[in-house]
Amino acid sequence: MTTHTAPSAARLSDEAVIPLRTLDPGAAPDDLAWLDDAIGDARVVAIGESAHYNRETYELRHRLLRYLTERHGFDAYAMETGFTEGRRTDDWVRGGGGEGGLGEIMANGLTSLMGLWQQMGAHLEWMRRHNATAESPLRFYGIDLGGQNASLIPALDAVLAYLAHADPDFQPDPAIRKTASAFAATSPFAAPTAMAVYAQLPPASKDALTAGLAGFAARMRGRRLEYLRRTTTEEYEFALRSMRHVLTLESVIRGMTGGDQRSVMYNRDAEIADTVEWILRRQDRIVLAAHNGHVQRGPVVLPGMDPATPMGMHLADRLGGDYLVIGVTSGTGHMLNSDAAAFMTGELFAPMPAPEPGSLDALMHASHDGPFATDLRRLSPADADAVRGATVQRAGLGAYYSPVSALEAYDIVVHLPHVTGADPDEAALACSPQEVREVFS
Repeated sequence: MTTHTAPSAARLSDEAVIPLRTLDPGAAPDDLAWLDDAIGDARVVAIGESAHYNRETYELRHRLLRYLTERHGFDAYAMETGFTEGRRTDDWVRGGGGEGGLGEIMANGLTSLMGLWQQMGAHLEWMRRHNATAESPLRFYGIDLGGQNASLIPALDAVLAYLAHADPDFQPDPAIRKTASAFAATSPFAAPTAMAVYAQLPPASKDALTAGLAGFAARMRGRRLEYLRRTTTEEYEFALRSMRHVLTLESVIRGMTGGDQRSVMYNRDAEIADTVEWILRRQDRIVLAAHNGHVQRGPVVLPGMDPATPMGMHLADRLGGDYLVIGVTSGTGHMLNSDAAAFMTGELFAPMPAPEPGSLDALMHASHDGPFATDLRRLSPADADAVRGATVQRAGLGAYYSPVSALEAYDIVVHLPHVTGADPDEAALACSPQEVREVFS
């Protein structure tokens, strides 16, 4: 086997390497047969990524979803994108029209730029084709807080629309939405300005917003049986979960503007774990897509922060063996630009050097030339020692590497030797806010 580094470099044995012939989602799936035993009866299979918006990660997830759906009956794809907005995407993949077509769904049914790429569009198109002939639909769910993790408005408007139907005599205080609309970011590019606006709000306005939102949530819980006489259980449960996201996002925004970044991570990840559990009460088996830092079964450390508890730790605690984690490492290429100023002016991707010695990425990169998987639960003692010796992993934040104990964090690792930026989708960009179109132009 040809390797990327000198023979003396740490590497896995050939026996630990499961080559992936291709990342093409439409290719014959015979090289994925190893998944049959690897996933067992797990109800949630999480697939990580080193950084957002890479072509190869989109293709890998698409390919694995197709296999797990067609061979193992997985019936939901849950993704790190807004929960409330994701309902529009779910309607489209189940055959709904969507007034602006797929481009509008990609721009507005997914958040934080997650949908603006041709590879994501191809993924959604396959889900829709599959559902056209499937006995039961493959559902799409967002799990994240929505509103670019900066605006309460999408989820809050869903709650207010529900209350107008379920509680027609209730007159919400219009000041609540007015305050929320003052910092309503429409994209990640508008989020810094929105956060600055929130930070300048009078303390009394912030407190009134917090109290008003808590009042909505209490009313919805207390009047559940009354509401169910006017609406369906599905409508109620969706509105209540959207309300939970509003409350958590408001706490996250307070934390972000108040300098409490650690609470932001704790609160957000606990909420998205709750959302995955909410989905699991409705679906049999879920493919879950999020960053390695969210899915890993161990603490996550971001620059300048103490360790925090990610979604994956919550799910592992609650689901045990029903939660299986596929971490993803990367070699060279381009990844999301960590230079915020450059990112905001359109340099979305930056060159990525070869992985740092001693990292999980470097170990994997030295072990095989093409994309491959390794099952960490079936390693020889020597290979397990090699993995133990890799104590950090690329975190998708420029040159930052996060501490990791891979044997605890992941069940399987897939290595992508060369990654590139995904391809922007013109139809999705045409349906995006003005500031997004300007940056991408």
